[in-house]
Amino acid sequence: MKHNSMLAMILAGGRGSRLHDLTNKVAKPAVSYGGKYRIVDFPLSNCANSGIDVVGVLTQYESILLNSYVAAGRRWGLDTVNSGVYVLPPREKADTGLDVYRGTADAISQNIDFIDSFSPEYVLILSGDHIYKMDYSKMLAFHKERHADATIAVIEVPIKEASRFGIMNTNKESGRIVEFEEKPAEPKSNLASMGIYIFNWKLLREMLVSDMKNETSNHDFGKDIIPTMLNNGKDLYAYEFSGYWKDVGTIDSLWEANMDLLDDNNTLDLNDDSWKIYTEDGYTLPHYIGPDATINHAFITEGCAVNGTVKNSVLFSGAILHTGAQVIDSVLMPGAIVEEGAVVTRALVADGVKIGKNAVVGSADSEHIELVSKNVKGEA
Repeated sequence: MKHNSMLAMILAGGRGSRLHDLTNKVAKPAVSYGGKYRIVDFPLSNCANSGIDVVGVLTQYESILLNSYVAAGRRWGLDTVNSGVYVLPPREKADTGLDVYRGTADAISQNIDFIDSFSPEYVLILSGDHIYKMDYSKMLAFHKERHADATIAVIEVPIKEASRFGIMNTNKESGRIVEFEEKPAEPKSNLASMGIYIFNWKLLREMLVSDMKNETSNHDFGKDIIPTMLNNGKDLYAYEFSGYWKDVGTIDSLWEANMDLLDDNNTLDLNDDSWKIYTEDGYTLPHYIGPDATINHAFITEGCAVNGTVKNSVLFSGAILHTGAQVIDSVLMPGAIVEEGAVVTRALVADGVKIGKNAVVGSADSEHIELVSKNVKGEA
């Protein structure tokens, strides 16, 4: 393997319950984003672009679509003789009959044999539900320069929001982590964990084996493994990331991440050929803009047909707006249909949902974004 033998493990088993009906039948990392992508495309593309050849994707809830999607490693160029994307669902336990990952660390523990089969020196652990671009090879170089036992990627967040994250308190000069606080009520720092870790495999393996035997453990990196490493005097460093990063765990944040694509200064830049985000090849027609259409500040993907008004909105592939329909400050996911005269405002319309004739959905005054996950009847 390249990069001195590092493989990646993507934690993609979360239920995504705060995305409500979007994740009833689809795992959170497989949720659509940005016109034609899925959220999991980002960590997988980052791995491919960083020269990581072996990626394990740990899946769990509503994972049929996700499993089949990531198993096609060719999308990310990870299907050669020495590379691959491996789907790793939880194993059924003989004593409990449960086939679940009990926590983030348990997900890795259950796959120790898989990791051992590649004999890596380092293991990169990633969340499968964040949108960002990152060169993990630079993080590995940072890790090796400092002879670290573990390196945790961090990003600066507004101090008023810091209590929502795992916060790293560091030695300002060296970047060495002196304390890790999970969602502190009174944060001492604004360096938030991004859920991106590099561990020396030999050490992490020992810790996971010990953690498995500990009946009081949560089997979680943030609650158990990292605090134990710090208590044991291990060398943990914070790798500061600057750039676009979004945790799309709620309807509001998923809407915001899509709306960010309308910002000319958005550093994500999905058209950057030097760091491509790969996805499935969709065979769609070009988008069609009708003679009566009005478009003001919109992100419109291939395969859309627009005959109405679009303002400050994002339309995914296959979305259709009929004559007189209005879509304002909204996101239409793949195949969404807005019929004649219907008005959609500050809403996220799920895949394939139809908004009926003259129906009104959402409100300009609402505090939160309205998720429309079922067809809305209109006038007959």
